[in-house]
Amino acid sequence: MNTVLQLFRIPETRRKIGLTLAILIAYRVGFQIPLPGMDANFLREQTKGVSTAFGLISAFSGAQIGQTVIFALGIMPYISASIIFSVLAKVSPQLEAIQKEGASGQKKINQWTRLCVVPISFLQAIMIWFGVFKGSGLIRPEADGLGGMIVVVTGLMAGALFVMWLGELITEYGIGNGASLIIMANIISTIPASISAVIAQQDDAYNTILTLAGIWITIVLVIVFIQKGERRIPMQYAKLSRGRKVLQQQHYLPLKINMAGVMPIIFASALFILPGVLFQLLGWETLRAIFSDTDGFVYITMYLVLVFGFCFFWNNLMFRPEEIADNLREHGAFIPGIRPGAKTASYLKGVLQRITLAGAAFLALIAVVPNFITGNIPGLQGNLAYFLGGTSVLIVVGVAMDMVDRLNAQLVMRNYEGFSKGKAKGGGAGWAKR
Repeated sequence: MNTVLQLFRIPETRRKIGLTLAILIAYRVGFQIPLPGMDANFLREQTKGVSTAFGLISAFSGAQIGQTVIFALGIMPYISASIIFSVLAKVSPQLEAIQKEGASGQKKINQWTRLCVVPISFLQAIMIWFGVFKGSGLIRPEADGLGGMIVVVTGLMAGALFVMWLGELITEYGIGNGASLIIMANIISTIPASISAVIAQQDDAYNTILTLAGIWITIVLVIVFIQKGERRIPMQYAKLSRGRKVLQQQHYLPLKINMAGVMPIIFASALFILPGVLFQLLGWETLRAIFSDTDGFVYITMYLVLVFGFCFFWNNLMFRPEEIADNLREHGAFIPGIRPGAKTASYLKGVLQRITLAGAAFLALIAVVPNFITGNIPGLQGNLAYFLGGTSVLIVVGVAMDMVDRLNAQLVMRNYEGFSKGKAKGGGAGWAKR
């Protein structure tokens, strides 16, 4: 508690924390503003009937797809635009050159990302209007037309742009990454109501709560263990002579086990939505039932294959062994026992493949656990199942760990004791102990 109180003794940190909480409260207030021409009731049954993957994307995108509120899109369009430009920066030589320009290049890409949010939010708003709202019975008769569609789509786009602005305010003036905190706030906000719904359908509520708490604690411990796990590749720099002393520095190249984060699960979930919607439109109920049966062998097998495939795809796209090898050689660094250049790149590629296999197995387990939890505990539906399943916990734990690191840095810079063990004897000593 003393360490936590130290945060509020620093005026700058106190101001950032207060601003972050105020913006998150404003974000949650937006979920109480209904869209014009729409019934204020939530589309709970409609959301359940779409697909598990559709509900999962709603859970960890900071959105509430299926609610007739102005923030129904949440920050999902901004995340989509960010993913698009992250991929393009790796496959497009022009964007890659701009990204390497430093702060100015990153500023250009960020501006293009914001502009890209407009058409993406428009397309997603159209999809929600026809795929969720249309024919649900919650559109008022006077608004069920072209004029009503324009008003609703415009309201959804305005809400998405406003949420993007709130996220950037948090990133610039608050604590942590704004988009991540918005997603985290959305996930946590749904837990109390979901727990109440589960307890209402259980005869022995006490044992149910203990079971859910045990599942949650176990998943958190596993995720923290994997998130902190990394493969450290030793590196040495060329010897430096200073007078009669010969200095040789040795460092490590850390490669995290879960380098891809939740991106493979996001891609796999998004890809699973398309066949279900397509088969429903074509009237192929048998195939649609296969893609909707989240406990079925075919569904789980295909889902695991997609998670593994996207995990290897994302890691190979974002981590370039050849580029890392060239950078090490340019800075006079090398891996002991490995020749610089092509041999180093080949070695890093082999290590990457083994790490990716372990990370993909972890993500695959996280991806399928919600299906078994939902089926075995009555009343465990919606966001609570996804939260306990691990995907949402992975996001929440990752965001929380990042926030702790940022707050700890604020304390260390002002000679306070950080959250970790040991006291900081000044800024430099604090970082040295880390």
